[in-house]
Amino acid sequence: MTDKPQGGKPGDDSAAEEAVIKAAEEAAAAGSGDSGSDDLAAAKRELAERTGDLQRLQAEYQNYRKRVERDRLTVREIAVSNILESLIPVLDDIGRAREHGEVTGGFKSVAESLETVVAKLGLQQFGKEGEPFDPTMHEALMHSYSSDVTEDTCVQILQPGYRIGERIIRPAMVAVAEPQPGSQASSDAEAKSADADKSDGGSDS
Repeated sequence: MTDKPQGGKPGDDSAAEEAVIKAAEEAAAAGSGDSGSDDLAAAKRELAERTGDLQRLQAEYQNYRKRVERDRLTVREIAVSNILESLIPVLDDIGRAREHGEVTGGFKSVAESLETVVAKLGLQQFGKEGEPFDPTMHEALMHSYSSDVTEDTCVQILQPGYRIGERIIRPAMVAVAEPQPGSQASSDAEAKSADADKSDGGSDS
């Protein structure tokens, strides 16, 4: 008849576990004299492995934090951009009212507060009369010739443009004037174009 560990209860393996642990400790103590150097080498290898695992976990965690922060900023920028875009028609109404002298009293204070807030959030208005026409920023709705300009120039801003940082939300709607054909500016431009053509032809030969 097999003896059961003293103090053990039916279904309780704690006594058996203690016996196994005790036997393992005794075996390790008995063999420590012969394999101490092997155990030390194994411990060093295990330590190196655990250190490598820890370093990898730290690197993965840092990458995770950076990715989360980057995603958070992207979501914020998209949300702010959507809000600002929805406010552009309101800013257009304020601009038209200002042109007619209707931005007065309490409405003037509200309008200026709104313009200040959207500017702090990064919305920038652009488009001024007299600046060179840039198709990446301007949309030409009217076209004319003028002897007063030396290059394609925005002579009237029909609707201002808006951008957030470097991203164009809406191009400026403008009237564009080109140098008058036959004028000195036009002749200079044609001469430069001809010189460029000659230069290109000479390089090909």
